[in-house]
Amino acid sequence: PANTRADSSEQRFFDKLWAPAAGWGGLRPAPCTDIKQQTDPPGSRQGGKMKIAVLGSGAWGTALAMLLQKNGHEVSLWSYCEEESHTLRERGENKMLPGVPLPKGLALTHREDIVAGCELVVFAPPSYAMRQTAQRVKPYLTPGTVLVTVAKGVEPESGLRMSEILAEELPGYAVAALSGPSHAEEVAREMPTGCVAACPEKAIAEWVQGIFMNPSFRVYSSTDITGVELCGAAKNIIALAAGMAEGMGCGDNAKALMMSRALVELSALIKAAGGQENTCFGLAGMGDMIVTCTSPHSRNHMAGVAIGRGEHVAGDLGERHAVVEGYYAAQSVTALAQKLGVHMPICECVYDILFNGKDPAAALTELMLRDKRSEF
Repeated sequence: PANTRADSSEQRFFDKLWAPAAGWGGLRPAPCTDIKQQTDPPGSRQGGKMKIAVLGSGAWGTALAMLLQKNGHEVSLWSYCEEESHTLRERGENKMLPGVPLPKGLALTHREDIVAGCELVVFAPPSYAMRQTAQRVKPYLTPGTVLVTVAKGVEPESGLRMSEILAEELPGYAVAALSGPSHAEEVAREMPTGCVAACPEKAIAEWVQGIFMNPSFRVYSSTDITGVELCGAAKNIIALAAGMAEGMGCGDNAKALMMSRALVELSALIKAAGGQENTCFGLAGMGDMIVTCTSPHSRNHMAGVAIGRGEHVAGDLGERHAVVEGYYAAQSVTALAQKLGVHMPICECVYDILFNGKDPAAALTELMLRDKRSEF
């Protein structure tokens, strides 16, 4: 475990996690109120209840807003338009999280000025909308606010990661990233989950770690925001590849092959971008890849399965309008790899399938018949 106050102060409570209860396999986490959270941030901030805005009311943004409110904070969930906010209010739940009621006290809004006075603003839009979202709230941000991106992707035109977009659009603010194997469906139901909070400033990473951490949501800290964000972007591409293999009738062996070799590709990309190679073997890399490549909850995996069966899939999944981030990441991550001189065969094949009409079966054969080489 990370050697931080948040981590050590939580440790004695984790023995209480597996209390008998009805539902969820007979197990349920201990109440969040049992835990003393680290909210002693760097600088002049004091611990206690904070005003937080979550920007983006998709499944992930909604789940995190619920988590932060349960942790004792004053939370607002922002939607990109009034209609979406109204729908959430009328339904009492997010359609992408059926059966999970929105808690009382969670403020629902479409007004950008909700970020005024916030100590923390969480950016949870689709990756392609990150820049626009930052521009919309810029006039209302309070100096000293910490920004956290939970979106996973690389901007196609610039090759910038999400934190870099925020730093460019909102200069002068501390920016962190939260990533890891975290299906919104499970987080919203308080099922045990682990993530990593990353920021080049260690104190900021640990502060964010403490704000999100509770008995069902374990957070580690990292200073490698480059590696954490690249893992989050690239794993969606690999989930598409693994799904395509499944859709074509391949077995578990093929998916394991895809995931293992993808980690090698990813470590090379992270190193070339100035990050730490070992980050890809942690929660943001291998952890998130396992979840995204194997679970029916994974939008990217299921989109890949559909493509492997010969169906056409663009950037969303039909009626649910759930964004398939790997569709956009295939273009941006491949371009970044080429810019950095990194060869990523799996990502390149996915790009060719999505944008150049390459046959998935032909792409798989091409990968299998590449020249012989050593594993590492």
